[in-house]
This record gives sequence, structure tokens and C-alpha cells, in this order.
Amino acid sequence: MDERGAKPTRRSAARGGRRRRPADGPAVSRREALGGLGALLLAVVPAYLMARDHRASSAVTAEAALAGTAEAAAIEEEEDAASEVTLQEIESHIREVATRYGVSPRLVAAIIEAESSFNPRAVSRRGARGLMQLMPATASYLAITDSFDPYKNIEGGVRHLRQLIDRFNGNLPLVLAAYNAGEGAVRRYGGVPPYRETRRYVARILRRLRQERSRRRAGAVVLVSARARGQGGGQ
Repeated sequence: MDERGAKPTRRSAARGGRRRRPADGPAVSRREALGGLGALLLAVVPAYLMARDHRASSAVTAEAALAGTAEAAAIEEEEDAASEVTLQEIESHIREVATRYGVSPRLVAAIIEAESSFNPRAVSRRGARGLMQLMPATASYLAITDSFDPYKNIEGGVRHLRQLIDRFNGNLPLVLAAYNAGEGAVRRYGGVPPYRETRRYVARILRRLRQERSRRRAGAVVLVSARARGQGGGQ
């Protein structure tokens, strides 16, 4: 999220309460909404493990020098176990946050892919950080103290996304443009700003959401056909 001089407003999104309608299309069931999360997890797990492994390998090397190979191996096994627990918690956190704020997990996945390629340590040339690329000013406004923490980053990013959805009445192209270029730029131009980067960003995410919907429809057709054949064979 490369904010271009936009100052976050003090208007906050409602938290909790009634479930909101996802912003990427018609209302869907909880099970259907979470189905698209698999693609996110397949990509974020390796990226997150790489970030943790880099830190863990340094710690293991230091311990090996002091404690010997056997104890270092035990430390490495403990680090691997900790990574597994953390990744399970991240998956649960993504599901919980997206559902709590009434934002489609598929939309969150598409934004994370476009923003950081699922790299929790990503930093843009303008200083945006983490999975959902929070600018320092935005992170401060959202009370996010560590944008490289995947839990906090997703919490802040989804909450900010919910605010933009409310402010732009669910107009997804404007919401995405505001997330990328800043709310002020969208209001100044009265629509998607004429920035090449922002227009490509909006088009990329909308295209990914269309592809996801097409895959779901194709899967539903295959399932219905299989059930029909099964019923026909049983008669």
C-alpha cells in the first residue's frame, strides 16, 4: 500500500456485531468464503517459513558453537515445532479477522498477493511494510506496533480495508485504488487516479477475483454433473 500523501482519517470502522456482506460480490456462506483461503496459505507458508528459518538458523549456529551438535539439533527441532504452531495460528487468524470484519478472505488473499507476494518481511520503496504493506502512518493510526508481525499486519490491513469499503460504499475499484494510492488521491481525482501503478494494481486484483469466481463456478458444475451421474447410475 503506497499512500501518496494521504492522511488517514479518524473515522473508524465498526468492529464485531452483525456480519457484513463481503466486498467482492454477492453474499456467500462462511464455508464458501473461506474456500479461497487455500491459495493464500499455499503461498504464505513457504514465505513465512523462509523468514523464520533465516532467524532460526542464526540462533542454531550460535548455540552449536556453545552447546555442541546434539543440543543444537534439539534446538532446531524446537524451532521447527514453533514454526508449525505459528503457521496454524496464522491460518486461524486470517479466517477470524476476515470474518469478523465482513471482508471476503479471497479479497484479502488477492491483496496480499499483489502487495507483498506473501512475504511478511516485504518493504516497498516508499516504506510500506509486511504482508498487507502498511505505511508507517497508517500502521500508527491503526495502533499496529509491528508491521512485520503477520498477525498484527493482517489485523491492521483488514481493518483498514473495511474502513475503505465503508467510505466508498463497497465500490471495489475505488476501494482498491484507495488502498494502493491513498484515499486522498481517489477523492482528488474523483475516481481511480491516473497512476499507471494503481491502475495495474486494481486491474490485477479484479482479474484475480474473476478467475477465482470462474474456478468456483466450474467446480460447482462438475460437482452437480457428478451427482447427476451418480443418481442416474443408481436407478
